[in-house]
Amino acid sequence: MVETSIIVPCHNEAGAVREVLAGIRRAVPAAEILVVDDGSDDGTADRAAEIDGVRVIRLSPNRGKGLALQAGMTAAAGRTFVFIDGDGQDDPADLPRLLREIEAGSRFVNGSKFIGTIERGAISRPNFWGNRFMSGLIRLLFGGAVTDSQSGFRALRRDLAQSFRLRSVQYEIETEMLCQALKQGVRVTEIPVTRKARAAGATGFRRIRNGLRILWTILRERLIR
Repeated sequence: MVETSIIVPCHNEAGAVREVLAGIRRAVPAAEILVVDDGSDDGTADRAAEIDGVRVIRLSPNRGKGLALQAGMTAAAGRTFVFIDGDGQDDPADLPRLLREIEAGSRFVNGSKFIGTIERGAISRPNFWGNRFMSGLIRLLFGGAVTDSQSGFRALRRDLAQSFRLRSVQYEIETEMLCQALKQGVRVTEIPVTRKARAAGATGFRRIRNGLRILWTILRERLIR
């Protein structure tokens, strides 16, 4: 079995994806890399396919980040799943530190920009405070010491990921995974990571709509046994 599968969700990231993939290959040369292209119309999948050894999964039409990550997990062969966004805002140089924590025995390692570095322009003020609020609510309702509940940069053991009962379609999937892990009594390890400003493309995150979906996910997971 492959040791590590790195799952890279993308939607219209043609301007960033090649650099992201090159950085992943430098950081973790032996990893399986799966790009899940979620209905892009800018040639993202073709750009990703130009990189040797990268497997591209094409979804059409656009289905949402939650379903894209689930498609990646279904296809991945590794004992460890690593998630890193294809927009270039996560730094692949942080990947070895995530994996060292897994090798040391952690089952869920979360990359936190709030204990790491946030470059100027990397996150809007409303998103900053929204994330802080949701993270605080999760600590209150589920315990743990998570500071960055919306991080899409994380590593999980395969068996843990496969134990989740995921319903998420969009950006709330990170919250859903986190809440379900905490409900199982899993200790979530956090490491500092760098969050970079976008160099190309635009986020698909819609503050009010997706924020409400995230809030509902937290409350639903607290109510479900």
